[in-house]
Amino acid sequence: MDVKKITIIGVGLIGGSFAKGLKEVSEKNNLGYEITGYEPNVDNLKKAVALGVIDRYETELPNAVQDADLILLGVPLGAMATVLSEMRGCIKPNTIITDVGSAKMSVISAVKEVFGEVLPNFVAGHPIAGKEKSGVEAACSDLFIDHRVVLTPTQETSADAMATVRALWESLGACITEMAPEFHDEVFAATSHLPHLLAFSLVDLLNEHEELGNVFQYTAGGFRDFTRIASSDATMWRDISLSNAQAIVKWLRSYQAELDNLIGLIDGQQSDALYKLFHDAKVARDTHIVKDTL
Repeated sequence: MDVKKITIIGVGLIGGSFAKGLKEVSEKNNLGYEITGYEPNVDNLKKAVALGVIDRYETELPNAVQDADLILLGVPLGAMATVLSEMRGCIKPNTIITDVGSAKMSVISAVKEVFGEVLPNFVAGHPIAGKEKSGVEAACSDLFIDHRVVLTPTQETSADAMATVRALWESLGACITEMAPEFHDEVFAATSHLPHLLAFSLVDLLNEHEELGNVFQYTAGGFRDFTRIASSDATMWRDISLSNAQAIVKWLRSYQAELDNLIGLIDGQQSDALYKLFHDAKVARDTHIVKDTL
């Protein structure tokens, strides 16, 4: 499909970086993209124009989407159903809709609930890129270079819509992976959602223990590296936790069992077993995590 008019709903870090990157691609290759932004915060939209992230903005959602060839949903997972409902009846029949949410089944369910079907032109997506900083000020055109973007088509997803979304992400330097949405939610509950929740929980744990004083002044690189992601947006991670609750709870319980095992090994002075656990974990990470950017 020939895409010219692109609407970004939610011009934050991810949506803004997508827009800014496409603007640069369009200018370099004379593609003629026109990128419109929408969100409730008009000051943020004005800032996005001033920073060169988007070309223009609309203050009413129907006006923002009515002529769009492609719409990217960059809103928290908890807002997806509301935004989709407000869009219904305002978009062209062939408009492609895609998203950047970290859980896929909840978004697909919202599309089905609002439109009565999983739209053929809906392509669920999840860019594995970001920063601990959020907001349009953090948007950058090279955010997705050499980073993975997971697309999770359903049986209803049209090949043309899929190819169009894939091509846009690839134009930004992203590496595309396709997987079933159910499998996506299971994989990222374990590899992304669980680490974030552990980082939040560790900081919260230490912050609550006043007997340690200002314990954070004693933290070194290991603590800062591990908890960097606890600076991520609270609204986004609240919505991810609720939207992918079943898989997340499963992996939290698995981690709880792992901690119980570790406690038993330390309490029981099990030197050989501790060494094996640490050694096996090191080998697994050194072997399988080749590039941290992917």
